[in-house]
Amino acid sequence: MSPVIFFFILALLSCLGVWLLRRYAERRQILDRPTERSSHSLPTPRGGGLAIVLLVTGAGLWSMSEADWMRSLVYLLCGLVIAFLGWRDDLHSLSPHVRFAVQGLVAAVSIAALGYFDSVTIPLFGKLQLGAAGILITFLWIVGLTNAYNFMDGIDGMAGGVAFAAGLGWALLTANIAYLANSFVFWIALAIAASSLGFLVHNWQPAKIFMGDVASTFLGYTFAVMPLLASDEEGDALMLGTLLLWTFIMDAGVTFIRRAVRRENVFAAHRTHLYQRLVIGGYSHAQVSILYIVLTLVALRLASAWSNGDQLASAFILFGLPLTYYMLNRHANTLLNTKDTKGAKDS
Repeated sequence: MSPVIFFFILALLSCLGVWLLRRYAERRQILDRPTERSSHSLPTPRGGGLAIVLLVTGAGLWSMSEADWMRSLVYLLCGLVIAFLGWRDDLHSLSPHVRFAVQGLVAAVSIAALGYFDSVTIPLFGKLQLGAAGILITFLWIVGLTNAYNFMDGIDGMAGGVAFAAGLGWALLTANIAYLANSFVFWIALAIAASSLGFLVHNWQPAKIFMGDVASTFLGYTFAVMPLLASDEEGDALMLGTLLLWTFIMDAGVTFIRRAVRRENVFAAHRTHLYQRLVIGGYSHAQVSILYIVLTLVALRLASAWSNGDQLASAFILFGLPLTYYMLNRHANTLLNTKDTKGAKDS
């Protein structure tokens, strides 16, 4: 099937599927009710990302004949376990212990079946051998990205928009880079991009339905194992996967470390992510989501140039992206300080 036709069929099916899920969630009262730490003000249906999970899984089953069926089957089964866990959490909140136990088991099975990263290629520095430490790093990468994607699903259009851009990025990279030429990953990535676009029709500001943990954790897991599925232990694949999710990884990672240093409960709800502070500072959900989508596409352009040996791209990856995050963080702090000062004067 033509990739273009495939894309538009899945986008339409996703749009219809999310509409049906919205009606179902409204009838069953599967709602995300706002709290003082929420970024929304009205009870909103959740679980719309189930359409993404089903369509990506269907695309995976359809394309299994073109790949190593055992590795593909392990990914699909593990992804469904993560999605089911997320769906249960959407319906009845589960304890962090249960979530991490299941996610840890899935990560261990994934490593046993798909392998682990024994090296990572760092721009300007070259390949760094990880040895046996690569097993632990791969385990933390899978569990960490599964949860980081979930943490970043906090405003309208954010998780779906980045999934669209990153999925499109993986599809382009696997189609144009020889050592990533994997048809299964190509179709999975294209399915993510298409189904996320269909989901965004309902999730763009003002959102009529939220993605829910069912899809945010599934997407996080999928993006974590894509480098393994595409290139097994190739260090370049890990760096490319990191680049496509750099905004989420940096925002979630820096926030997690900052809160841990302050001895806060890192699993409790909060509003200290960069994207949340930008919204509190005055930007709309749509503006912040567009920012993260554009930054993901910039990273895709850099990833493509870096894979072709562009040293300028390597320098910008190593120094420019962290500097971009730092400047955005400073800007958010300035917005909040200005808002606090104005509020104090008004009172």
